[in-house]
Amino acid sequence: MDAESKKQRATYQDVIDSPEHMVAEIIGGELRLSTRPAGPATAAASALGEELGPPFKRGRGGPGGWLILDEPELHLGDEIVVPDLAGWRRERLPVAPDAAFITVPPDWICEVLSRSTEKTDREEKMPLYASFDVQYAWLVHPRRRSLEAFRLRDGEWVALAVYKDAECARIEPFGAIEFDLAVLWADTALPTRASEEPAHYAIEGY
Repeated sequence: MDAESKKQRATYQDVIDSPEHMVAEIIGGELRLSTRPAGPATAAASALGEELGPPFKRGRGGPGGWLILDEPELHLGDEIVVPDLAGWRRERLPVAPDAAFITVPPDWICEVLSRSTEKTDREEKMPLYASFDVQYAWLVHPRRRSLEAFRLRDGEWVALAVYKDAECARIEPFGAIEFDLAVLWADTALPTRASEEPAHYAIEGY
């Protein structure tokens, strides 16, 4: 038996025992610890939740019908992940369960990318979400001021579009309302060359 076979899989107890200031996930059997998001990511995630909440979560000025949560802990089989936002159609999950985590796969997830999380979000968490039949995914990059939208088709992610800067668009699954991307970056400083990493829009792996 090789060393990889002998390696013990991380457990939920490892997540519980992790430092409180870190985000703990289990991906591919390994415990992953990441720091809390920096200011631009926090601002973008908060703004997105504020925009989607009234029309889709509460039905004010929109169709309602969604439960949208910030940083829910998802237990998908043996994997444990914490997306920045996730949404469920209320016929699948009417209210948040009285538990520390949720086992029902969401219908939509959003990951807000940063230098430290982008590789994991793209290369490991996106395939994981697809394997549990999550139907829609958004990848928001506050420093590039972009939003990439994906839809699941035959078990694979299909890129719908990349929206940038101050575009206004109707983006699935929330296409009932035109969305102004400028609100996501309204509370962050303009990116500088020092803060801007190389573009990474490759999607063939999905």
